[in-house]
Amino acid sequence: MTSPLQAINKLLDEDTRYKFEAYQFIREALQFAHENMDLPEQEPDVEGDVPFGQPHPKHVTGQQLCHACRKYALDQFGYLARMVLAKWGIESTGDFGELVYNLIRIEQMRKSETDRREDFDDVYDFEEAFEPKFDFTPRSND
Repeated sequence: MTSPLQAINKLLDEDTRYKFEAYQFIREALQFAHENMDLPEQEPDVEGDVPFGQPHPKHVTGQQLCHACRKYALDQFGYLARMVLAKWGIESTGDFGELVYNLIRIEQMRKSETDRREDFDDVYDFEEAFEPKFDFTPRSND
C-alpha cells in the first residue's frame, strides 16, 4: 500500500507544475473553509465521507474553496500572497482545481458526483483578488 507521502512524491514527479507547498496549502485552505466559512450542512455519501475526503458534515464546492484559498492566503501572507502562490506554481483559480483534482486522482481527496474540475475556472481574477487595498481617506485637520 502506498503511503500518502509516497503518493504525493510520485505526483510531484509526474506533474512538475506545482510545488509540495501548493498541495499543503490546498489542504490547509480546505480546513480553513470548514472552520471559518458558513457552509450548508450536507449528508455524508454512501461510504460515510464528505466529498474532498474530509470527515466533516459540510461540503465545500470548487467556488467556495477558491474563495477560502484567497482568504487563507491573505490571512497567512498578507500583501505577499500572490507572490507566494506564484512561487508554488499557482497563478489562477484554475490552478486550485488542478491541485484538487491531482489529489483526488491519488486518493488524497474525494469529490461528490456533482463536483467538476471546471468549477474552479475563472472564479476571480488573481491580480485583482490579491491587489493590496489601501484606504486613502484624508484626515480632517481638527
